[in-house]
Amino acid sequence: MPELPEVENVKNTLNRFLPGKMITDVKIYWENIIKHPGTEEFILKLKGQTFQSVYRRGKFLIFHLDEDVLVSHLRMEGKYGLNQKDEPADKHTHVIFQFSDGTELRYRDVRKFGTMHLYPKGTEESHAPLKTLGIEPLSDSLTAALLKKLFANRKRNIKSVLLDQTLIAGLGNIYVDEVLFQAGIHPETSANKLSQPRLKKLKTAITEILSESVKHGGSSIRSYTNAVGETGGYQLKLFVYGRKNEACRVCGTEIERLVVAGRGTHICKTCQK
Repeated sequence: MPELPEVENVKNTLNRFLPGKMITDVKIYWENIIKHPGTEEFILKLKGQTFQSVYRRGKFLIFHLDEDVLVSHLRMEGKYGLNQKDEPADKHTHVIFQFSDGTELRYRDVRKFGTMHLYPKGTEESHAPLKTLGIEPLSDSLTAALLKKLFANRKRNIKSVLLDQTLIAGLGNIYVDEVLFQAGIHPETSANKLSQPRLKKLKTAITEILSESVKHGGSSIRSYTNAVGETGGYQLKLFVYGRKNEACRVCGTEIERLVVAGRGTHICKTCQK
């Protein structure tokens, strides 16, 4: 599943070509993707509107139009791309936004897990799925003091807490593993047991790793590409994720794979005691 750095790069590439495109029609071939409103109203509302800009909130893409906001979650395999109208669409293309200039924004999704919600502009934060999202991890508001407050009454292991999108929005399995490694924290440590110095390291790791991954286009672990088909490069810089049985780049200990919070988890048992 694309995490914050990957979604941020999709957002950036969409902003290269999408603003100013006016929708003349919308074709929907898999109605389950449209969660709000119904498909007929979804199409009717979008016709005639122009895309203004694209933002990101957690792992969600936020498309601002003239009157409405389209909230899109890529989930496992969702992808957007710009095509000419006469180019054939493959069987995994489920939503097509047709534009007045003869181009189309196509949404492809092999797994069909992606979602779209359409709301009047200014109301999107008060509705699902955005209303329950936690703080942005790259926000200036995220501090070690805030982490201490967030974790104070949470006895769950720190991995499950960091994956909780209602607390911090945007971290997923890849970057939680990397952040915990850099901060020297074992993923099974209770969140409320972390010391203030360790929380400072955790905050620093979140900021540095996510920022560096955005800079390198995200991590192309499986099928991720941005909206113009470019792959990321941060997977080459990962310290633990996906490196089972390889030597730790810091101490040489063999990287282990555990299951924590129901997720495959990679650690160095020396660096993360």
